[in-house]
Amino acid sequence: MTRILLVEDEEKLARFVELELTHEGYQVDKAFDGRNGLDMAEQGNYDMLLLDIMLPGLNGLEVLRRLRRSSQVPVIMLTARDAVMDKVTGLDMGADDYVTKPFSIEELLARIRAALRKQGAQKKEDGLLSCADLSVDVSRHRVTRGGKEIELTGREFALLQYFIENKTLVLTRDQLLEKVWGYEYLGETNVVDVYVRYLRGKIDDGFEQKLLHTVRGVGYVLRDDA
Repeated sequence: MTRILLVEDEEKLARFVELELTHEGYQVDKAFDGRNGLDMAEQGNYDMLLLDIMLPGLNGLEVLRRLRRSSQVPVIMLTARDAVMDKVTGLDMGADDYVTKPFSIEELLARIRAALRKQGAQKKEDGLLSCADLSVDVSRHRVTRGGKEIELTGREFALLQYFIENKTLVLTRDQLLEKVWGYEYLGETNVVDVYVRYLRGKIDDGFEQKLLHTVRGVGYVLRDDA
């Protein structure tokens, strides 16, 4: 599930946005001042920030400046209608987009989707794929979960890569056999179940949230919402 941090000191507005985003399937956390927002952004594994500029403690531009030292998480700034220089400054400092108050929730949702698509395309171009706190760096053949490196064999890596490239899709054993082992594979067909068990033991064992699921009678799916 996509995690969004909303940093907004107008509590009624924050609650309204939270309800709308939750209805759309996003997981939302809130902060009401800049210092708390920065701490949460740096410590949490968020997919996006919605960041108001006029905040107590630290203003949104300062939060963005500090955040960009260590993170490239997509940030949409929430700005006042006449704050042209704030918009320019925010974009120059690394914001991905801005929405002017008062805004329609439809516009905000559209900009969120656009920013997430852009981020996903960039990660794929860079060879970086993720599902929850599981990260696969295709170019470096490196897998981490929760910051801990996981050692995989070549076949396990290829299987995980195919799962994560098709996350949320239920994949049949025949699909996995064809894509990971190839058309010419002549071995036992239960090899898929064996390797899924190996892979599950490495990426799920010891973690509260399970990512690799069995869909009885169909196949397997990698997803982060269960």
